Amino acid sequence: MGLLLYLDTVLVPLSFFITVGYHAYLLHCFKIKPSTTTFGINTLKRRAWFLQLKDGDDKKSMLAIQSLRNTLMETILTASIAILVILCLAALLNNAFNVTNLLGIHPIFGSQSSKIYSLKYGSSSLFLSASFLFGSMAIGSLIDANFMVNNVSSEFSNSSLNVTNTVFEKGFVLALVSNRMLCISFPFMLWMLGPLPVLLSSMALVWCLYQLDFVAKFTNHGNINNKHSLKL
Repeated sequence: MGLLLYLDTVLVPLSFFITVGYHAYLLHCFKIKPSTTTFGINTLKRRAWFLQLKDGDDKKSMLAIQSLRNTLMETILTASIAILVILCLAALLNNAFNVTNLLGIHPIFGSQSSKIYSLKYGSSSLFLSASFLFGSMAIGSLIDANFMVNNVSSEFSNSSLNVTNTVFEKGFVLALVSNRMLCISFPFMLWMLGPLPVLLSSMALVWCLYQLDFVAKFTNHGNINNKHSLKL
């Protein structure tokens, strides 16, 4: 029973370091070998496609607008969800004592003090606010990229082309960070139910993100088998 009283100080930091460690590993793989991550592959494709805009093809410019529009809509949705959840958490924080009475005083739910409840909702609000902030900056960068990509032509210098590419990539990176901040905030919202759901949800989140972020290994084996079948 005495161990249960310290679950908040052990499981919650552990779940946080698991999530942060995974994203540090993802960043390391992206810098060392970007072809192993889906974001790295998309970045390489965007760079190869962006270099072709020097010709000033109108069809490719329209394709840029359509590609940016999808990311822009996703970022707006992420920022909207973040600010709505913050408002909901503020309303729940006012009824923290009522929630405490519903959950009872069992140690499995962790500490039930008002300060810990403020910390629980404050940690979630911090990640949600960061998600909204990065989402807002991503929206601004993507809107600027819409105008700058349409003006890219062979008449512009390489410096202006590099600035356009920087703004173009910055929008996608900020949109990804906003999305990840929103995902990280969900396990911390489960902290109200105890530290154990935080750890379990963080592990489930890391597993789901791993399936999305890294290229499946069986695709390489599938390509090898296809080559052998073509030779036969």
